[in-house]
Amino acid sequence: MGFDTLLARVVRLPGARSLWLRLPVGSVETRVAFDIWPRAHYAFGVLSAASLAKGLGLEGISVIEFGVAGGRGLLALEQAAREIGQALGLRIQAFGFDTGSGMPGASDYRDLPHVWGKGFYKMDVDSLRKRLTSAQLVIGDVAETVPQWTSRTDVPPIGFISFDLDYYSSSISAFRIFDGPAQGRLPRVFCYFDDIIWPPHACHNEYVGELLAIREFNEVHSERKLCPIHLLRHMRLVPAPWNDQMYVMHDFAHPLYCANLTPKTEAHTQQPL
Repeated sequence: MGFDTLLARVVRLPGARSLWLRLPVGSVETRVAFDIWPRAHYAFGVLSAASLAKGLGLEGISVIEFGVAGGRGLLALEQAAREIGQALGLRIQAFGFDTGSGMPGASDYRDLPHVWGKGFYKMDVDSLRKRLTSAQLVIGDVAETVPQWTSRTDVPPIGFISFDLDYYSSSISAFRIFDGPAQGRLPRVFCYFDDIIWPPHACHNEYVGELLAIREFNEVHSERKLCPIHLLRHMRLVPAPWNDQMYVMHDFAHPLYCANLTPKTEAHTQQPL
C-alpha cells in the first residue's frame, strides 16, 4: 500500500480531517490532494489554474467568485490565492462579483423561482470589505460590471471562476467574462458550478438554471466550450461530491491552448517496459 493511499484512509477516520484543518501542515499540493482547505473545491481550482499558468511561464492569474453573499466563500478564495500564490511564486488576485443588495427578482421559470427569490443572500458590503485583506469586491449587476471588468488591462489572466449566482439569467450574464480578449484568460479556465446539485427540490436539469446556461453557452460558441472534468472523482485520493461540479472552459482558439505541458523526462514520455 502506498503512502498516499494509507493517508487517504486515515483522513476518512472520524475527526481526522477536522484536526488537519485546524493544524494545516504539509505542502499546498498535499493539502489540496486530501481536501484540507476551508473550501476544497476553491483550492483545487486555484492550484490547477496556478499550475497551468506556471507551466505556461505566466507571472500571475485572477480568480473570481460570482455570488459572494455573506463573504465566507470569498474569504476562503482569498486564503487559497494567498497561500498557493506564495508556494508557487505567482501573483494570484481574487475578485468577488455581487449586487451587494441580494438577488434580483427572477426573470422566468428558467431562474428556478420555486427555489430562490428577490432579496436572497444580501451582503453587508462595508463589513465584508473590512474583513478582506487582498480580494477586491466588484459591486453591481453582472450584466454591467462584467463587460467593464474584461476591458481592464491591470489584472492578470483569469484562471479559476466559481459560479454561484443561482439564476440562469445571472449566469448567462456572467459568462460574458469569457468574451474578453484571449490574453485576459488562460487557455483552460477552471470553473466550479455551485447550483447544479442542491437543493433536492430544485430538480436541476439542462432546461433551467446553471445547466441551461452551460448548454446554451456551448451551443452558441464553436471554439469555446464548458465541459465537466471527465471522471474527476476517480482521479482524486479523497472523492467528494464537488468533484462532479468542476468544469473547464476550453478556449480551443487560444494561442496557448496547444502548448505542451508534459515534463520532458523519460518517466513521462516513454512507455514502461
